[in-house]
Amino acid sequence: MRSFEQVGRDALANDGIVSIWLVNKLIVVLADPNDIEVVMKECLDKDKINDVAKDLVGSGSIIAPALIWRPRRKILAPTFAPKTLNGYVQIFVKQSDIFLDILSNSEGNGDLSIFDKATRYSMDSICETTLDTDIKCQSQPDHPVLESFATFCKLVVLRAARPWYHSDQIYKWCSDYPHFQNSIAVLKQFIKEIIASKREQLTKIDKKVIKVQSLLDLLMSSDDGKGFSDLELQEETLVVVLAGTDTSAAGASFAALLMAKHSDVQEKVYRELMDVLGNRPVQAEDLPKLKYLEAVLKETLRLYPPVPLLFKKSQNNLKLSSEVTLPSDLTIAVNIWALHRNIKYWGDDAEIFRPERFFGNTPTHQYAYVPFGKGPRMCLGANYAMLSMKTVLASLVRRFRLLPPTAGFEAGELPTKFEIMLKHVGNFELQLARRIKD
Repeated sequence: MRSFEQVGRDALANDGIVSIWLVNKLIVVLADPNDIEVVMKECLDKDKINDVAKDLVGSGSIIAPALIWRPRRKILAPTFAPKTLNGYVQIFVKQSDIFLDILSNSEGNGDLSIFDKATRYSMDSICETTLDTDIKCQSQPDHPVLESFATFCKLVVLRAARPWYHSDQIYKWCSDYPHFQNSIAVLKQFIKEIIASKREQLTKIDKKVIKVQSLLDLLMSSDDGKGFSDLELQEETLVVVLAGTDTSAAGASFAALLMAKHSDVQEKVYRELMDVLGNRPVQAEDLPKLKYLEAVLKETLRLYPPVPLLFKKSQNNLKLSSEVTLPSDLTIAVNIWALHRNIKYWGDDAEIFRPERFFGNTPTHQYAYVPFGKGPRMCLGANYAMLSMKTVLASLVRRFRLLPPTAGFEAGELPTKFEIMLKHVGNFELQLARRIKD
C-alpha cells in the first residue's frame, strides 16, 4: 500500500503522469482527469494483468476484449434499468434486517468487524437479485460459496502482485494453484446448477405470468438475452457476484467507519433518516431523498474507492491531453485513489473527509470523480451498488450508534491496505450501541 500511495503522489507531483517498472513490465500511471478522460474513452480493451481472474469469469464483460464486451453490454445494460433496480430495494431491506439481527448479538461486546458481516449481506443480496437464489450466507458463516469466494479473492490478489505467476504455465507449479482451482470449481458449479434450474423452469411455466425480477430471469426472458449460451450466462453472472460483493461491502464498511470517527457527520445522517423515514422500513422512493447520506457515501468513495486502480491497454499510439504520446499495447494504470486527491480539482482539503463538498461544490471536470469508472466501460452496477449501500447504512444508523474501536482512531486518514480492493488495515473494527428512540 505504501508503494501504491507513493506512485500516486509521484504522479500528482508530475502533472498527473509517471511511469514505473513492474519487473519487466512498463506501466504508465495517470492521476489527471484530462488524460484519464482520453484513456477511458479511447482505450476499450483491458490490460492483460486483468487476466489473472480469467479462469473464473472467462470472457465476462469485466475483462473481455472490446469485440466481446460491446455486444454483451448492449444486452446487459437494460437489465440495470432504474425500474428494475428499485424493485430490488425490498430484497436489500430484507437482507439488511438479517444483517442487523446478527449485529445485535455483538452489541456491547467490544470491537467487531463490520466488513465480515457486510460481505455476507452483500453476497446474499447479490445472489438473490442476480440469481433469484437466497443462499443464506449471513446465517451460515462457513457457507462453501462464501468460503470459495473469499479464497479466490485472496489468491487472485497474490497472483496479480507476482508478475511471474501471470503465466498460466508457471502458476500451475505454485502451491496456491490447487486451492485456486478448487475455489473456481465450487463457484462455477454453483452457478451452473442455478442456470440449469432456471432453464427448466422457463420450459414449464407460461412466460406471460412469470414475474421477472432477477438479472438471470431478465437475461433469459429478453429477446436478446435468449441468444446467451449457458456459458455466457455463467460468465456474466459470475462477474456480477465477483465485482459486486467485495466492492459494496468495502464501500459500506468504510462509510460506517468514517461515521464512527466523525460523530457529527453520523448525527446529521441519523437526523435525516428520522426526518425522511421515522421508524418505518426503507422504500425505493425514500432513497433519493437521503441527500446527506448520499453525500457521505460519495465522499467515502472519493477517499477510499474500493477499486483504486484500473488497468487499460493503449491503442494506436495514444496522444494524451498533456501532449504525451503512448505507444500501442502499453499498460496504463488509472490511479483513482490519487485522482480523487488531486488538489487542482478538489482543493487544498482534498485529503479531508468532508461530505458537504458534494453539495454544489464538486469539481467541474466530469472525470475527476470516477469511483465506478467512467466512459463506455463504466461499471453497469454503479446505481445498484449505491442503492444497496444506502439501504443497509440507513438501516444500520437508525438502529445503532457507531462508535470508535477500543483503541480509538489514529489522527488523519484511516490506515489502508491494497488487495486489488482497498481495505482497512484494522479489518473495519468498531463498536455498536443500540440507539434509544427519541
